Amino acid sequence: MPVTTTSAAVHITPVVLKTFYKHTKHKGHKVKNGDTTEEATDDLIYDEAFHIVKAFIQLGTRNKVESLQHFTNTHVPAPYWAAVPPDLKQIVGGERWWQIRGLDGIDAEWVTEKEYLDDTKPPPGNELSDDDCDILRMDHLETVMLYVHGGAYFWGSINTHRYQIIRYARKFKGRAFAVNYRKAPQYPWPCPLQDVIAAYLYLTSPPPEALHKPVPSSKIVFAGDSAGAGLCLTMLTVLRDLGLEQPAGAVLISPWVDLTHSFPSVMHNASTDIIPPHGFIHKPSTLWPIEAVPQEGRARVIPTQTNPPPKPGHADVLRPSDERLGEQVEQRMQASQGEALIAHAGELTEKDVKTQAEMHNETNGGTIRPERPPQKQSTSESECLAFWEPKPPKVLMNDPNDRPLELRSQIQLYATNEQLTHPLVSPILQGSLGNLCPLYIIAGDGECLRDEIIYVAHKAANPKEYPTREGTLKDSPRQRENVAKFQTPTKVHLQVFDGMCHVLTVFIFTDSAKYAYRSIAEFIKHVTRYSPEHLEQNPFPELHRPPSEISDPPSPDEEDHPSLEVPSGKKSPPKDAGKRRFRPDHDNGTRSDVELYRENESKTKLEVKSGDVRFVPDGSPATEDEDRDIPGVRMIRERVDIFGHVRLMEGEEEIPALQIPPSEIGLIKEDPVRRWLSGQEKWDKKYKRNAIKAERRRRHYEKKAAVLIAHARENGLILDNERTAVINQRASLPTAMSSTSVGNVECDRRWGPFDLESEQPPGSAIAGRRDTREAVALIKKHIYHSAPATHRTVPRMSTSDAARAAFDPSDHPFKPPRQSVSEEQVHARIIPFHGLRMWQGLISYFMRKSSKKAQQGKRQALQTLRTGSDKLKNAGSSHSQPKGSSQSSSTR
Repeated sequence: MPVTTTSAAVHITPVVLKTFYKHTKHKGHKVKNGDTTEEATDDLIYDEAFHIVKAFIQLGTRNKVESLQHFTNTHVPAPYWAAVPPDLKQIVGGERWWQIRGLDGIDAEWVTEKEYLDDTKPPPGNELSDDDCDILRMDHLETVMLYVHGGAYFWGSINTHRYQIIRYARKFKGRAFAVNYRKAPQYPWPCPLQDVIAAYLYLTSPPPEALHKPVPSSKIVFAGDSAGAGLCLTMLTVLRDLGLEQPAGAVLISPWVDLTHSFPSVMHNASTDIIPPHGFIHKPSTLWPIEAVPQEGRARVIPTQTNPPPKPGHADVLRPSDERLGEQVEQRMQASQGEALIAHAGELTEKDVKTQAEMHNETNGGTIRPERPPQKQSTSESECLAFWEPKPPKVLMNDPNDRPLELRSQIQLYATNEQLTHPLVSPILQGSLGNLCPLYIIAGDGECLRDEIIYVAHKAANPKEYPTREGTLKDSPRQRENVAKFQTPTKVHLQVFDGMCHVLTVFIFTDSAKYAYRSIAEFIKHVTRYSPEHLEQNPFPELHRPPSEISDPPSPDEEDHPSLEVPSGKKSPPKDAGKRRFRPDHDNGTRSDVELYRENESKTKLEVKSGDVRFVPDGSPATEDEDRDIPGVRMIRERVDIFGHVRLMEGEEEIPALQIPPSEIGLIKEDPVRRWLSGQEKWDKKYKRNAIKAERRRRHYEKKAAVLIAHARENGLILDNERTAVINQRASLPTAMSSTSVGNVECDRRWGPFDLESEQPPGSAIAGRRDTREAVALIKKHIYHSAPATHRTVPRMSTSDAARAAFDPSDHPFKPPRQSVSEEQVHARIIPFHGLRMWQGLISYFMRKSSKKAQQGKRQALQTLRTGSDKLKNAGSSHSQPKGSSQSSSTR
């Protein structure tokens, strides 16, 4: 059964009941045993929400990839208090296959509160839609958050994150630009990276037809969660390397920065996170896995067949001896004779494949200088040994006496195994993360990615102390240059939240998330308000003097505000509607996130004054001057408890993740591979029939694509590289467009699926495939509807083809067929009952309950204090007191 609202409800309902039973039983045991330990799961709402999200993600693994993409990319309307007009623009660039897309541009949306819109009217004579008018009405909002959503690079969309984005925009009183980048596996790396960079350039240098004015980079903040946060960090390194202006700052929420899973928390925190137990494996389909049924019975993971790794790797797991290294190099040079290149290790054969320990024992030390091609005649020992570091698809084993494993199946949907160690795929392997804009990084202590997040934060703030392993630097001249070029520490505020799982901001109703939203908003306002010179001295709002004012109008989901309820399509409320009810001291009458932020702000200042933070090299602990900022801080390291209170993080020497040697970071290790393999083999067995069916469907679509192309050629399709041959064969060349054509040649589309002769797209990339429904739809659109510049003609569509399209639910006789759900939003037929809409409703309900609970608790606490005070006064009036004594300390 595909991922739908109904299937999700059927799957999740038993989880809700089971969680309630277990929660009640667990709380009863704690009360009975007098256990006062505080855990995040003590809150029933969080406990239920955690298991709901986890169950939904696990449901996705039991279904096809495209089914999960379809569900999570279904358009859901925004709440009545938000303005979310669509913004679709065409921005292209990069290599050929990256530029091949189904849509005419990148899907994106502007988001802000309707209350923040001004009364701007469109220029006379311009007939703009309401959505376009809203874009003009929010143009006065200077601060812009470019939000990049998460979802493991292959699912999720603006729709799954819209509620969170609206909340951010409300709190920092600005607007957000959310980009719906193309998803893997149809559009693998670097397609998503290209899209988010294009979105940034679209903000700073919009095309003439754009409705918004250019946004200065100093007014933009990147923000993202999980895979989206990883894209934000990678995007920053690209802008830095190219010498382009970076944004004012970046918010990284649970960033996924190591796709090799080389840190321990990936295994240790599996039970406390929402990530599926075996990772993202899925029911076989025409789309994924690439080999639905392994060919010729070949296993997905096998013991290594050669001492060097198989093609296309260039490294060994171990340090070889001088003699063995020389023999290997000689074989490589012989295999590549006539070319100034070293042959792939997969082209070699070895009879005696040794264990890890045996290869280690062969190392005899000393400087190794094997012969190299002319351009590489001298090699240092470190470079030579880096040549033999493990690389995908080789696996580093736990037991040195084991024979190393080799991966034969792609394990991540975003990139091939050989690409996982590329610094633009796993930014933790960047040569340097220095010279970046200020970063605010948050993580959950219970999430699988905790260790890599902690490590990447320290690597950015201390470029010299956390070097990149030699193998990565050897493979990239740019990374070697970056090590020396970018040594200025990046300003970083790192916070790790106790008991929280991956992307804690999803659970908006928790104290931890409330504080995180407030802290993120204050960071955004701070870095976009002050000059680069000021931020160079102090990028942290907690250290600003005097403290900035915080104003936050009430949110419709936190408290009932009848006068703010605006029906869809009606005018927004008066600008002062929210201000009349705003109480800055209490924020809706509860112990608010503002109060919590102020309390934590004071604690952070104490940490700085005591010298328990990282200062710039020439910096020193702050003075007691309360009228000036605290300058010179380069890193703030904190932990946050389940109630949102901060405390100082332990020393770096006490954090296991920071003790891992650089040579082991970015290596695929045995435990994650075996965990993935156990799940994949289980799925291969469970869904064997589906896999066989998927292979049959692929052959069906291959035939369908072949017929489609053949008919197009019969009816006049001519490509640019075929024009000369056609002229020689025919007396006349058909016109560029037939009278029965339904599309035209678009010069902005530089390339199409027929222009990849010199390209090698990954096996899952839609541009190079012919065996999926989406690939056939892409080909048809490029032939008949949006032909690229390389097409000389747009052929007419035959009557038979149009008739078949009319009876195909995923096609159309005159319009382009529906494109891949990895880039095109799906509009639900029954929107009010869609699962994403229901989740938004649940979040709103939880927020109201949480606020009312907190408000009730505060009233009870105040009543208790008043009652206690009255009793003390009465007791004091009936007893004489010594002159000058006071009882205020007992009521304080």
